Amino acid sequence: MIPAYVPNSAAAVFGGGRPVDGGRNWRDGRRMLGDGKTWRGFFGGVLSGIVIGIAQVAAEPYLGLSLLTPSVVVCLAAGALLGDMVKSFAKRRLNKTRGEEWLIADQYDLVVGAFVLLLIFNYSWVATTITPLILVWILILTPLLHRGVNIIGYLIGVKDVPW
Repeated sequence: MIPAYVPNSAAAVFGGGRPVDGGRNWRDGRRMLGDGKTWRGFFGGVLSGIVIGIAQVAAEPYLGLSLLTPSVVVCLAAGALLGDMVKSFAKRRLNKTRGEEWLIADQYDLVVGAFVLLLIFNYSWVATTITPLILVWILILTPLLHRGVNIIGYLIGVKDVPW
């Protein structure tokens, strides 16, 4: 899951610039995604996830592992930020502001997005690799890692809120 965990933090570091939604509003008059979702953040985040994932793929033979493939890495990295964007779209529809905490959705959007892409493009990898025990570990570790990394991002000034 590391290629899915890295993009969110990297997007905060690389973010800024032109928003993905171009500043446009949805039919309800609210922004589609908001200023927090930028093209620079999206591509910087996805690329960071891919770089760390390819490093994992390269290291696996030396560790006696064979879990990731380049296509899985791309699905994990891109899916994480696409899931985050879908969540942001939903937050705007619920009239939640940028940075407003939304428990559960804030922690698992990246997992849902990554798994949706994996199920579409690499179903067999999910079926053979993600065991019930691995899924439980993902569900336990994700909110802990998410909160910890966000607190660090807040303390170093990359994020406006610690969640």
